[in-house]
Amino acid sequence: MSSIVTSQGIVHYEAYGRGQPVILLHGWINSWRVWHGSIIHLAEKAGFKVYALDFWGFGESAKDKAPPFKLESFVDMVDQFMESLGILRAPVLGHSMGGTVALRLALEKPARVTRVAAIGSPIDGNALNFFLKLAGIDWIAHLIRRYPFMLKTVIWLNTRGDSKAVQQMIMQDVENTTTESFFRSIGDLHHTDLREPLQRLDIPTLGIYGKSDNIVSPRQADVLVRALPTASIHMMDHSRHFVMLDEPERFHTVVSEFLRN
Repeated sequence: MSSIVTSQGIVHYEAYGRGQPVILLHGWINSWRVWHGSIIHLAEKAGFKVYALDFWGFGESAKDKAPPFKLESFVDMVDQFMESLGILRAPVLGHSMGGTVALRLALEKPARVTRVAAIGSPIDGNALNFFLKLAGIDWIAHLIRRYPFMLKTVIWLNTRGDSKAVQQMIMQDVENTTTESFFRSIGDLHHTDLREPLQRLDIPTLGIYGKSDNIVSPRQADVLVRALPTASIHMMDHSRHFVMLDEPERFHTVVSEFLRN
């Protein structure tokens, strides 16, 4: 376990391997653990130094302070992380919310990002699952805060059909997520729209989506390529939201080729 101190508290991260750096960003209600298999593959088989971060309010990162828990603050967090570790530029890959953060980092801090991958990520926040959009509405979020069992119901509704391993991972990560980061981040994600800004992105970009994604509409792959025709798109035919867990071999092959080319 490693950590750095930032303006909004401690950022926990895991690092493994030797070689050129690659940064991995997790999604909403997750942590670095979603990348466990990918870290090993990219470090041992692809030859990269892999860094996987926990966003503020998630995993093992700071929960005692009160950053906005919005995409802009997470972009700043990654920028501070890279500055602290002396990583001038690197590929940044993100899953779900993490992919949206990665895209915004590439747009707002173009000197930092050499290539970017959005994996099951919303380009337009309206593509989120219906129940997740509800969780971003203030009065509903307040109600769920008062009755914690409702939070588990929301999680259960969104993980039906996933493997037991995915369900267990999510429930464990939820235990390490603050209610503020839970609701504020999903509310901000719901109101995100990167379709116009992405038209000015000029670095190699990868989009990977699960054909049966139940969290973010897989049609976001089309939205990404319409905004950025140079983007490389891969649809995973046997995956839901967690493509790196549903089809790990194919996922790692696609990502490794993207990073090498």
